[in-house]
Formats: sequence, structure tokens, C-alpha cells
Amino acid sequence: MRRVGVRAAFARRLGQVLMAVCLAAGAGLAQAGGLDALSQFLQHTRSARADFVQVVTPPAKAGQAPRSKTSSGQFAFVRPTRFRFDYQKPFVQVIVADGQTLWLYDADLEQVTARQQAQALSNTPAALIATAADVASLQRDFDLQEQAAGEGLQWVQATPRQKDGSLQSVRIGLRVDGAQVTLARLDILDQLGQRSQLHFERFETNPALAPATFQFKPPRGVDVVRP
Repeated sequence: MRRVGVRAAFARRLGQVLMAVCLAAGAGLAQAGGLDALSQFLQHTRSARADFVQVVTPPAKAGQAPRSKTSSGQFAFVRPTRFRFDYQKPFVQVIVADGQTLWLYDADLEQVTARQQAQALSNTPAALIATAADVASLQRDFDLQEQAAGEGLQWVQATPRQKDGSLQSVRIGLRVDGAQVTLARLDILDQLGQRSQLHFERFETNPALAPATFQFKPPRGVDVVRP
């Protein structure tokens, strides 16, 4: 039951993570601060794929040190509505948005959860980020603050203007290398104080991704739940 609860909480946060990734998926910019880089990403990035490592750290409890959990896998997306996360370690989990349905497959539980994509993401900052055409439209719903460069990255912090959602803030770390800009980090803080850090490697911008990448068919014999 404990693992089921952890995964349910992860699924609720997932839209924020996924679409924040879509926001920060790179295209060339020779020299720029974080907001300039973000503007270029929104204008030019249409698809991406990469490997990732995710570290989730819950709020510290009195007298106890925080216990982080690490997972890893691959992700891909085509803006504005299709994405896929393949978690491989420590357990297999697949999340696919095909433009109509958001699928969550847990191999260990032998269960698939299917939700209407627009409804599942409509009340999250994730949906706004995914469909934003430029920084100006994004700023209607987020306060965007350029932060000091650090760790070899350009940083932007996005804070929702409405405070009734689950997301407190997300920091986006962009690596500028000559004319090439890539997504390096996402640092997400939710309203309960849980922190989720994603580190990206082998980031590829605007690859040609087959439509089948974002199609999902539940494996034979698994339970399919439609909340």
C-alpha cells in the first residue's frame, strides 16, 4: 500500500514536471540570460528526447533526515500535447500523453490508469506551459524571474500567480554552449515542501519522432482504471 500511495502522489505531480520539460526544450542561442533563452525555446522547440535522473526529496520531519528517492529513464515529447516518460529504475512505469488520453502504466501493479488528457491537466500550471506560444503569454499565469547564473547554467524561476494549485515554483536550468542551448535541470517545489530535481543528459533538440512513440496500448491482462 505504501508504494501505491507514493505512486499516486507522483502521478499527481507528473503533469507539472512533464510540461515544464516541454517549456524548456532547447534551440540555438549564442549568448543570453535565462529569459532570453526561455523565449527562444518557446519559439523554436517542437520536439525533444533525453535521458533523465529524478531525485524526489520529501519535507524533513522533526528529528529525521530527509530520505530521497532516485529514479531514471528516458523521455520524449512533441509540443504541445504529446509526451512520454519511460521510467526504468527502480521500477518500470510508463506515462504517455497521446493528445487525447493520459496513460499511466505500472508494470509491478499490472495496472493502467487512463484519464482524459485535457481534464487531467486543465487545472495545472503544466497545461499552461505546454500551450504557451511565447514568454508574454506565459507571464499571464506565471511570475518569471531571471536568476543569477550558477553551476554553468542560466536559470529562470516560474511561480504561479494563482496560489491554489499544487505547484509552488519551478526553476529551469539551461546550458548555453555557443549557438546550442539545452535543458540541463528542473528543480520543482510543491506546496507541501516536496522537492523534485530532474537532471537531463544526452538532450536532443527537434528530433524526428515517429507518431508511434506517443501511442499506448494496454498490455493484455492488466487492469485498466478510468477515474
